[in-house]
Amino acid sequence: MIKKISTEYVKPGMFIHDLNVDWMDHPFVRNKFVIQNDEEIAKISATGVREVYIDTERGLGLADAPTLEEVNAELDADLLRIADAPSPIIKISYAEEITRAQKIHLQATNAVKSVMRDVRMGQAIQMENVANVVEDITESVLRNSGALVGLSAIKDTDEYTFLHSVSVCTLMVTFAQSLGLDREMIRLAGIGGLLHDTGKMKVPNEILNKPGRLTEDEFAKMRTHPEEGWKILKEIEGMESIPLDITLHHHERMDGTGYPHKLPGSEISRMAQMAAVVDVYDAITSDRCYHVGMPATEGLRKLWEWSKFHFNPELVQAFMRTVGIYPVGTLVRLESGRLGVVLEQNEGSLLQPKLKVVFSTKSNTYITPIIVDLARPMGMGGADKIMGHEDPAKWGINVAQFLFAVA
Repeated sequence: MIKKISTEYVKPGMFIHDLNVDWMDHPFVRNKFVIQNDEEIAKISATGVREVYIDTERGLGLADAPTLEEVNAELDADLLRIADAPSPIIKISYAEEITRAQKIHLQATNAVKSVMRDVRMGQAIQMENVANVVEDITESVLRNSGALVGLSAIKDTDEYTFLHSVSVCTLMVTFAQSLGLDREMIRLAGIGGLLHDTGKMKVPNEILNKPGRLTEDEFAKMRTHPEEGWKILKEIEGMESIPLDITLHHHERMDGTGYPHKLPGSEISRMAQMAAVVDVYDAITSDRCYHVGMPATEGLRKLWEWSKFHFNPELVQAFMRTVGIYPVGTLVRLESGRLGVVLEQNEGSLLQPKLKVVFSTKSNTYITPIIVDLARPMGMGGADKIMGHEDPAKWGINVAQFLFAVA
């Protein structure tokens, strides 16, 4: 049985099932192991891990600790409560924006590649290209945020570093816009998102692209990237303070266990707190060379769970309302037994998005794709209900195939 316990109750003989933090927040070679001694416990605590999941069938247990099922049920109830709020206003449809968004996404990816290449070669970053890309992303988000957000969820593991930067930029712009920030602050949030991982170009490729867990020395080297990025960006004439702050502090945590400066939440700017949420969300929901990303809805559940210590709970709730409990590109299971890909949120209800229904679980086969608007009544393309999200791999469904072909 899998149970969740505070690290203060961990003792030798327990089997750690999940350290319950993002990969970049702990230096352990494995995420599942038996606790051998007090030194390992001290190491877990020192990395900022506050709660872990243990497997009581493979090691010692703890009476009265909640089970994984109980924890998830409580988290899901919280998500439904958080979802009971208006959705972002959408100016044009997903179908109208997706083609334009695809072009912008490609241009943004190429711009990030150019930035990273210039940094590797010791050349100056062309900030005019960065500014133009952020402007195009902002305009797309203001028209229909779901198009670029959905595209950002689809990543080639070989280009993760570049695509992650585009995703964080897109999500930061979307987040800032949904919080009602002015156009200048949205621009700065986007620049910070696009450039936040610039310092990774100072990390050797064999570490950056290692297809497995890092050693402690490699982990320490990887953790230098916020400061390395800040050093690079501060040399650019006219570089504003907000992108510098995002770059330096996007790995800080509210309980003071982050890096590079272990700042407490009161000393972390709101924009850096936003970037921390966005950065981790995109990282844990992305396939990478060493792990398979979790579905978006599970990623949001984890963010909310971790906000108890690591993130600003108010901002995590706001982010959930920004992207939706079932973000664009999520595969969901309907009450009818059909599976659909979320295309866009509906104004007024995050639990009733617009879908492309593509598969029947009853017949275990594809069906002719149809657009279903869950906010519409029976007979008008609606009146079904989401029962939960599904793993596309389980059903062999290529979400991108249906996400891009919206007709």
